[in-house]
Amino acid sequence: MRISSLRDMTREELVIKQNDLKEEQFNLLMRRTLKPLDNPLRLREIRRDSARISTILAEDEKGIRPITETKVDILQKK
Repeated sequence: MRISSLRDMTREELVIKQNDLKEEQFNLLMRRTLKPLDNPLRLREIRRDSARISTILAEDEKGIRPITETKVDILQKK
């Protein structure tokens, strides 16, 4: 996932996306113990996307780069 598309999301969307990625990662890790994965590189993609989201959330908490809180904020910028 591109960082620019993640930056367009609201805080709630980012948290939901990160939870979904963690769940998918857990499922893939469990499946990997039983048989080889069809796409083992998906684990790397999930790990990196989760790190990107964590970075965006940390930047917001530290005040480096605030996240838009609602879709209305996004529409007003355009």
